[in-house]
Amino acid sequence: MNLTIRTATEADRDSVYRVESQAFGYDKEAKLVDSLLGDSTAEPCVSLLAFEKDQAVGHILFTAGRIEGSERKISLLAPLSVVPDSQGKGVGGKLIDAGLKLLAEMGIELVFVLGHPGYYPKFGFTPAHPYGLNAPFPIPEKHADAWMVQALNDTELRSVRGTVVCADELNKPEHWRE
Repeated sequence: MNLTIRTATEADRDSVYRVESQAFGYDKEAKLVDSLLGDSTAEPCVSLLAFEKDQAVGHILFTAGRIEGSERKISLLAPLSVVPDSQGKGVGGKLIDAGLKLLAEMGIELVFVLGHPGYYPKFGFTPAHPYGLNAPFPIPEKHADAWMVQALNDTELRSVRGTVVCADELNKPEHWRE
């Protein structure tokens, strides 16, 4: 697969919406991404599109957040989307890698994701709860390992504890349930 990844621009909004909708089979995540891209509390955000030839096949969004009582620079990955025909071909992993590299260059120290515990650890994520890093809303015990973190720029995970505060548009209970 010949893949090109680049920063999504305002002109790409329709492509982003299409990728998000196709990837999930409905438009809940597409609407969330659209809202986050217009949310000043999500800045700085990193929005990347993956293209195969001239067709957008994947999208990833990282938005700003903070940890209560800490000055650490953090980001939240939500969502990662790959259109069905391109799933299982490494597109998601390449988007994650490109995004983490860009975030590290921006000085981000911790990246959080609420995602599949069988997928994200392949890219360096680890459960966040053992480090005392709590999600913005409670995660049921049976899904505790889905709340994950990755340290960038030699940040020590044990150097900070607390609850993550995310962008206003993401800070709604419905985004933190199954």
